[in-house]
Formats: sequence, C-alpha cells, structure tokens
Amino acid sequence: MSRFSDNLRGALFMVISMAGFALNDATAKLVAGDLGLYQIIFLRGVFASLLMGLLAWHQGCLFHRSSGADTRAMSWRAVADIGATLCFLTALFNMPIADATAILQSIPLAVTLAAALFLREAVGWRRYTAILVGFAGVLIIVRPGGEGFNAYALWAVAAVAFIVLRDLSTRGLSPAAPSAFVALTSSLAITAVSGLLALTEPWQPVSGGSLGLLLAAAAFLFFGYLFAVMTMRVGEVSYISPFRYTVLLWAMILGLILFGEVPDAWTLLGSLIIVVTGIYTFYRERKVLKAEAAQTAE
Repeated sequence: MSRFSDNLRGALFMVISMAGFALNDATAKLVAGDLGLYQIIFLRGVFASLLMGLLAWHQGCLFHRSSGADTRAMSWRAVADIGATLCFLTALFNMPIADATAILQSIPLAVTLAAALFLREAVGWRRYTAILVGFAGVLIIVRPGGEGFNAYALWAVAAVAFIVLRDLSTRGLSPAAPSAFVALTSSLAITAVSGLLALTEPWQPVSGGSLGLLLAAAAFLFFGYLFAVMTMRVGEVSYISPFRYTVLLWAMILGLILFGEVPDAWTLLGSLIIVVTGIYTFYRERKVLKAEAAQTAE
C-alpha cells in the first residue's frame, strides 16, 4: 500500500513538474512580441538564478567545492544547457508551442541511443526499433519538404541534441555533486551568456507587465525543477516516468487558450507515436534492469 501511495505521489509530482515547465514556456512566449530573445532569457535567468540560489543556500550547498571531474562535467552540462535554451526558445517563439514541445518528447529515445553509441550501454533490437519509430514520429511533426514544414522546427531538433549532451554530462557527475548547486551553475551560465548576447541587439523598454510575466516564468521554471527533483525521490521511476508526457497535454491546452493554436492531425499523430515508443522504451529498460539485478543476486 505504501509503495502504491508513493507511486501516486510521484506521478502527481511529475504532472505538476511538467505543468511548471509548460507554463514557463507559454509565459516566456507571451513576452516574445515585446522583448528580444536574449533579453528574455537574461531577465528570466536573473530571477531563476535568484530562486535557485535560495534553494542551494537552504540546502547548504550554495558554495560547494567540486572535484576536477565534476567541474568538467558541469562545464559541459552548462554549455549544453545554453545551447538547448537558445535553440528551443528560438523554435518556441516561431512555431506552435505543442509542436515544439512534442519534438522535445523524443529526448528519452535520443538519450537511450546516445548512451548506446557513446557510453556502450547495452540496447537490444526492440529498443532500437522503438527509437527508429519514435524518430519517425518526429519527422511526421517536422514534415521536412512538406507543405506544413516550419524551418524553426529544426531548432527544436537541435535543442534535443543539446539536451542529450546535457543528460550524458549529468551522468558523469558524482553522487557528491548537489543537484541544486548543479542547476544553479547552469542557470548562472545561461544568464551570463544571454546577457552578453543581449548587448548585440537593441535593449527594449521593459514594461511592468512584461517584467511580471518574466518573473512568473522564472517561478514556473523553478517549481518545475523542484517538483522534478521531488519526483525522483518517491515511487518507482518506471511507474512515474511515463507521466512526463503530460507536458504535451499542458502545451496543447496552453497553446489553444493563450495563442489560439490548434494542433493539426499530423502533429497529433507524430506526438502519439513519440509517446507510445517512449513509454515502451521505459518498459524495456525496466525489464533489462530487473534482469541485471536478478543476475547480480545469483
């Protein structure tokens, strides 16, 4: 009964986390008509870094001395986070939020493929097939060369590549590296780089409404991260992980309400394929881990 309760709590935390990330994206997109891309990332980053800093201070890891290996991993992670943020927001500001979010849902498939290619993790033919089918779902959404093709979708695909690099770099961190400190370093790096890039474009006057929206976006981003961490601390990962795809529902609802965006049939089909193959990949990974645990016990 306790495990079932933990799983339900974990699933709820994941849904809340995904809502936070989707609300962050939608709120940032609302400001896109008034401020430049780099200005938005910089101002949101200032607010987000303050919140992350408070969390790190609360957890006693605001000033953490990292090992050389952890410093290198965090550096690569920060570079990847910068690239992912720039690419995804470029896509988000120029295409429907549901389309950009759906492409990002191929990340678990891409991470599994990258781990097999670069970390030599064992991946069977079933998961390779799921990855191939899942990427076909991405192509259905992007529709390269088709009538509904939006070149900015390629920025979302590039964001996926950067997030894969970020996740692989995260795997290289030791257990001694506090999650809040790692998140803070990435947030500070994104803020610093976007601040420098903001100098290359005219600084737009920031109204009280825009400032409030950016503060809200930072808060949503922070709570998305916070509940994501809480999610991993309760319940079974294999039970909870599929609930990450609720971000698609949030994105579609917010896109419809805030921007009048209605996903077309191809986007819905591609999203369904990505979700199904992603859930299947979680299922197969769970079976592999159980088999390895049984062999170790013997």
